[in-house]
Amino acid sequence: MADTLALFTSIGLSEQKAKETLKNEALSSVLKEAIIQAHRVRGASGVDKAMGTLLYSMASRLKDPKRVGFLSDCIVQSKICTELQLAAALEFVKSYPQDPINQKEFEDTCGVGVFITPEQIEEAVESVIKKHKEKLLVERFHFNMGLLMGEARSALKWADGKVIKNEVDLQVLHLLGPKTEADLEKKAKPQKVKVAENDVKAKKEEGAVNAEVKTGEVKSLMEQLRGESLKFHKTGENYKSEGYVVTPKTMDLLKTHMEITGGQIRTRFPPEPNGILHIGHAKAINFNFGYAKANNGICFLRYDDTNPEKEEEKYFTAIRDMVEWLGYEPHAVTHASDNFQELYDLAVDLIRRGHAYICHQKGEELKGHNAPASPWRDRPTEESLVLFERMKKGLFAEGEATLRMKIVMEDGKMDPVAYRIKYTAHHRTGDKWCIYPTYDYTHCLCDSIENITHSLCTKEFQARRSSYFWLCNALDVYCPVQWEYGRLNLTYTVVSKRKIIKLVETGVVSNWDDPRLFTLTALRRRGFPPEAINNFCARVGVTVAQTTTEPHLLESCVRDVLNEQAPRVMAVLEPLKVTITNLAENAKSDVRVPDFPANEARGSHTVPFTRTIFIEQSDFREVMEKGYKRLTPDQPVGLRHAGYVISVQKIIKDAQGKVVELEVNCCSSDTAEKPKAFIHWVSQPLVCEVRLYERLFLHKYPEDPSEVPNGFLTDINPLSLHIISSALVDTSVKGAKVLDKFQFERVGYFSLDPDSTADKLVFNRTVTLKEDPGKI
Repeated sequence: MADTLALFTSIGLSEQKAKETLKNEALSSVLKEAIIQAHRVRGASGVDKAMGTLLYSMASRLKDPKRVGFLSDCIVQSKICTELQLAAALEFVKSYPQDPINQKEFEDTCGVGVFITPEQIEEAVESVIKKHKEKLLVERFHFNMGLLMGEARSALKWADGKVIKNEVDLQVLHLLGPKTEADLEKKAKPQKVKVAENDVKAKKEEGAVNAEVKTGEVKSLMEQLRGESLKFHKTGENYKSEGYVVTPKTMDLLKTHMEITGGQIRTRFPPEPNGILHIGHAKAINFNFGYAKANNGICFLRYDDTNPEKEEEKYFTAIRDMVEWLGYEPHAVTHASDNFQELYDLAVDLIRRGHAYICHQKGEELKGHNAPASPWRDRPTEESLVLFERMKKGLFAEGEATLRMKIVMEDGKMDPVAYRIKYTAHHRTGDKWCIYPTYDYTHCLCDSIENITHSLCTKEFQARRSSYFWLCNALDVYCPVQWEYGRLNLTYTVVSKRKIIKLVETGVVSNWDDPRLFTLTALRRRGFPPEAINNFCARVGVTVAQTTTEPHLLESCVRDVLNEQAPRVMAVLEPLKVTITNLAENAKSDVRVPDFPANEARGSHTVPFTRTIFIEQSDFREVMEKGYKRLTPDQPVGLRHAGYVISVQKIIKDAQGKVVELEVNCCSSDTAEKPKAFIHWVSQPLVCEVRLYERLFLHKYPEDPSEVPNGFLTDINPLSLHIISSALVDTSVKGAKVLDKFQFERVGYFSLDPDSTADKLVFNRTVTLKEDPGKI
């Protein structure tokens, strides 16, 4: 034991931390192996404290002990030098449980050998500050400096966060000079902001509240979100809401709140940065941002970043990207972690007031009302204060102690956890904290700190409304009002992060943005316009009722928008060669195709028409069938936009009897008898790849055991993706950009996929055209 203790202290652990680590048998075993391996490589004196810190962090987070030697070598050989690189390395080895590890791929993924120079950091920060200079000069030190940090970090993925922060502080100081007394004041929101909002109200009504969406549907959404229709409380009248608890300090706190906000509505959208947003979040985004916009208020994008084990930069970026894609601009981007110190101080106050205690019971949930209370519930206040300080200093192992609040929630959950220990570096605060607050503790207090007026959340949080009020009142801080609305669910899909990860890991889908999913990134990649998603949310309604909707209603909204936005082009998915024998070998003319046939003033493009064209195989039948209106040996057909009618002269087949070419004659549609149908065609086309999507699951409710007894992974539709590698499209799409949208005439709506290259375009079918059962 003494030898192991000495081994642990040799890498920089305090004696107390080393002793606490020894109590955790699994952690001790892994850490011991890591240190011994490190000593083999560098010798006992060659492992400095920075390496020791990484070794300890690696040992406490590693899920697969057989990777201890590999990762220890990387750390002591200075391949992994930062927590960011370690996080990437742990994620990499988790994804590659089998040997051998691809060394090059590992090093590329983890930034091995990437050295960020001070000059690069200086230039990146300079660029970010230049971008926000105008606002910085106006807001000075009230500007959200975290935004500058975040953008600089995005530009320099592997840079040391502390160095970036120092450079940001330095350049901001150089730009603004020392802080003045005004900078140090906690300013209330100026009353004139409200006046300015009212001044432009009429203008906003005429334009788009949602910057990118200017349809009548959006006005309908805004009308639904006006305060009166939802019967929400007026600002400052929180106490009139059902269930709101009034204390002797409530009215004074509300008075201060009103002085700060000027009576302005404030909402927040608070996603966890541990996954990608899905269609349900679209309703939450529209509800929170839309309610604020419709009532001349503001909405914060606040990341609920209290669980560092699952948070990644890509999620922070993707969440904001999706909010802005839907057309909303946050008033400010904030983080729960912005308030870690204040939340900790409030927790100390909660203990002093006798409302919280340190508990040593494993697991976060205690049983319901009839179960015995925790044996530590009545421990003396001073003892809990001392133990909480020890938790903060990292003197307990993970799971050994939690801070619990003395309350029983509506759902029977007793004494919910307020703080737990996690020896994991945080995305923004690094290793400053080893205790992190829970949602039950953090959410209402962050709402209070940001002076949120309406805390809008989905129905499953209704059981937390009383605890929301209780905690604010227990601490005598401003208490917002929580309002619940119905969650938006879709059939034939899953949106759980855990289940989507399963779909990715098992190879059912390629990633979070696979177009068969209903994550927002997937819908964007598939070609769904943001306007259509917002209109869908409006159509479903913003009522508190729980809704489960079928995908075809969303697809209908997509068609409505794309019908107005997507220019028409001609494409053939299953080509059949057609040779027009009564045209000369070198015959070629240009055919004008309107981009929007219903309004030809919106523009057009030209396509070549030559002796050889291609049509859809389904547009020809060798044997006539009743009701079939397209090309047969006895039935001519018109060519869209070309001004020609073609008639079959000869059918050419391969050795297996399959029709591979038609020889036809053409004549002007002005002189020919009017054909029963006109079909699309291409000539001298581009070869492209087309991906056709169907529902990912076979059953409406793939998560329902009564419908799918063996679990959702057994319900995959084998025909959910059909790839056509050699489709043909007219040359007008040649200069298209990723996510550009088109209507392939008579085929469907398509969007250009990011997989496209200069040599080959890739199109995703967004939705089919409206089906007409009477048309064959």
